[in-house]
Amino acid sequence: MTQHIYKICPQQMWREAEKAGRFNGAPVDLADGYIHFSAGAQVRETAARHFAGGRDLVLVAVDPAQLGEKLRWEPSRGGALFPHLYGSLPMSAVRSVRPLALGPNGSHVFPADIP
Repeated sequence: MTQHIYKICPQQMWREAEKAGRFNGAPVDLADGYIHFSAGAQVRETAARHFAGGRDLVLVAVDPAQLGEKLRWEPSRGGALFPHLYGSLPMSAVRSVRPLALGPNGSHVFPADIP
């Protein structure tokens, strides 16, 4: 089984990417020169740190094997390795797109299959 990597994205931005056939990145990605992703064990913390209280978000699961050498695991928070994509994300690498809703306590509710 492939371990997916994840992108949290505003729903409208993702719908535009689907129409274009690729995701070029959110403003922070464009500014940094790569698309930020999180591994399954990292995505909850990413949501809490960077998307706290955010509504109308989607959780995009991506097959990293489809990204080739443009995907690099590089140190970030406290030295942890995070996946960064140097290039556009092709829709062919996307395995699922699911809503990332806020729960009653204000934290995002993740699907049960996310570690």
